[in-house]
Amino acid sequence: MILKWLGHSCFLLTSDSGVRVLMDPCAPKTGYTIAPVEVDAVTASHDHYDHNYFEAALGDPVRITEPGMHEVQGVRITGISTWHDKEHGAKRGRNIMFLVEMDGIRLLHAGDLGHLPDEAAIAAAGRVDVLLAPIGGVFTIDGEEAKKLAELLHPKVFVPMHYKTEQLSFELGGLKPFLDSIKGGAIHRMRQSEATLTPESLGSGRVLVLECAKPGAAA
Repeated sequence: MILKWLGHSCFLLTSDSGVRVLMDPCAPKTGYTIAPVEVDAVTASHDHYDHNYFEAALGDPVRITEPGMHEVQGVRITGISTWHDKEHGAKRGRNIMFLVEMDGIRLLHAGDLGHLPDEAAIAAAGRVDVLLAPIGGVFTIDGEEAKKLAELLHPKVFVPMHYKTEQLSFELGGLKPFLDSIKGGAIHRMRQSEATLTPESLGSGRVLVLECAKPGAAA
């Protein structure tokens, strides 16, 4: 699996066989300009402009915006219902976490998760090898809550997302306080936007920090 961060909560997953899944594409008004890319599937955790910019997904991709099990060319994608806030959606509505099973890796994209999931959602996720989770607070869980989420799911690799960067047009918490708060974990700061992940290379207790793809860069 190749994991590429395109900005905010948007990631492109590419399987060994070339299947491509675009997750939570964000609109240009977020400050990120994502070059449109041919994909086989596109997911949106909820119906907000910074997560549902389907114009970035070219071709005839399967749009996955609902909970439940979906399969696209051998890649299984399971949507798990959660909330965008701590009031069962009263403030910001629902959120879907998407579990992608690709190349022997189980990757969970937490979307705009606004609370710590209940036992049913944790059980539905099952084994999580790679966790993509928001850390910026304001509209989602913050860094401390994201660490608690990791304690519940026990991923081998944690990838922070949905935090303040120079590009982002609105305010969120930043990356540095989160990294400063980590004790005993291996932090790997990549100098590129993508990483190749295999079951053998995951290790354990790792935090993987990707550099955002350059604005408009082809995926």
